[in-house]
Amino acid sequence: MSGAKHQSLVKRALSGHASLGLVAAAFVYIITLTGTMVVVLEKWQRWEQPDIAESLTLSPEAAQAAIPNVLDRERDLPSTEHLYIRMPTEDLPRAVVTTDKKAWYVDSAGEVVGREAHTWTEFVAALHIHLTLPIVWGMILVGALGVALAALLVTGVLAHPKIFKDAFRLRSRHEPDLARADWHNRLGVWTLPFALMIAMTGAFIGLSYAGAGTLAQAYTGGDIEPVYATIFGDEPAHNPAPAPMADIARAMETVAQRFPETVPTYVVVHDPMTKGQFVQIIAEHPRRLIYGEVYSFDGVGEYLGKVGTSDGEIGRQAAASTYNLHFGNYAGLPVEVAYIVFGIALCVITSTGITLWLRKRSRKGLPTERMAAVWTVTVWGIPLALLAMAWLRFVGGPDVPLVSAFWVLMLVGLLFSVAQPQRVWDEQFRKAFGIALLASAFTHAVWFYDAAKAVLLLDAVMIAFGVAAWRPQLSLRRSLMPSFSRPE
Repeated sequence: MSGAKHQSLVKRALSGHASLGLVAAAFVYIITLTGTMVVVLEKWQRWEQPDIAESLTLSPEAAQAAIPNVLDRERDLPSTEHLYIRMPTEDLPRAVVTTDKKAWYVDSAGEVVGREAHTWTEFVAALHIHLTLPIVWGMILVGALGVALAALLVTGVLAHPKIFKDAFRLRSRHEPDLARADWHNRLGVWTLPFALMIAMTGAFIGLSYAGAGTLAQAYTGGDIEPVYATIFGDEPAHNPAPAPMADIARAMETVAQRFPETVPTYVVVHDPMTKGQFVQIIAEHPRRLIYGEVYSFDGVGEYLGKVGTSDGEIGRQAAASTYNLHFGNYAGLPVEVAYIVFGIALCVITSTGITLWLRKRSRKGLPTERMAAVWTVTVWGIPLALLAMAWLRFVGGPDVPLVSAFWVLMLVGLLFSVAQPQRVWDEQFRKAFGIALLASAFTHAVWFYDAAKAVLLLDAVMIAFGVAAWRPQLSLRRSLMPSFSRPE
């Protein structure tokens, strides 16, 4: 390639990179930040409800007994079409029975010990998965943002032809813009395989709704169920005639006997207490990326077969592996820590990218004060708002409307940044976040001082991050902060 053509490609790539970044940055940032938290979602669930009795076991007999105990709590509510039992795990050593209406914790004997009330955790997950929009449209948007993120990564590489050559050239103690640019580029290189994997699997998951809808229109007259059945299996014909509750204890015993290498994670009863009811047991396969194999049973516990996510068509196995690959739900704590580190790096890449663009505009004499203030509120206001929602949940109870409260709070912050940009200082927001994180962790640890060690460990991690945000003494850390305090 000639020098002129090469320079033209780099210039076009840089222009495309900047344009994509401006359009997608705020959404990518919020999805990346909440995605980093969702990696340890179950730990956050324990943090949100640390006072629930825990147990690592739920026998088939106890699981069977738990169903009428839960349904008795909901006898004044309409009947449920689906009933789920989430088996206890090391990350969340609590069994949960969920109906279409509510969810309940049960102990090792199947007795109800409390309502599952992960309002805040579910809100954080919803922000990541569909931005709290209606599920289908939200996931399509998030999937499209995954494509945008992949495009940003590719154009970022093309826009910096020496990016790999300079992969370990880090001038963190130089002039702030130079240090920030180096961090942006170096983190982009170091996290490139991970970021591409996250972007593409996220795009696959989100856009699967659009793809399934397109296939349904083309081949099944708009009926989407047969499309999903090619991956997740068919459901038998519904028979609403009343019948005794399905024998899930027998189904669980069958899985334990015939597939002893698996670890059941969910028991699902479709159309419970009808003649058409059937049971599915989702069981993890050790050392496999699939979320689990699905074993099906009829209402009396007779084995009907499996879906084939573990040994069926390669496309079905690949689709079943996408979720764990995206969320880091495999290989335990080391992978979780790696995903969190890489997720934080993506947050830094996103924040510094817009910072660098704003600095460039400022050096050209173009107005940036309001945009800088808006970006400051975005970078530090989102985590502050998430903390505020946690406190609102603790003070207001599990039924407080967190979604509307969060977006109203963010809207107020953004409007203030536009109206009074001179009062929005990056350093003040960063310190406010650090202090709020410290206060939240200390208060939570004191409030629930007798909670499990894993819960208190999360408080300790929050304290460490709070100190880093509040008092970043090292210039290395300061170079990571997207400062807009004054034009340089």
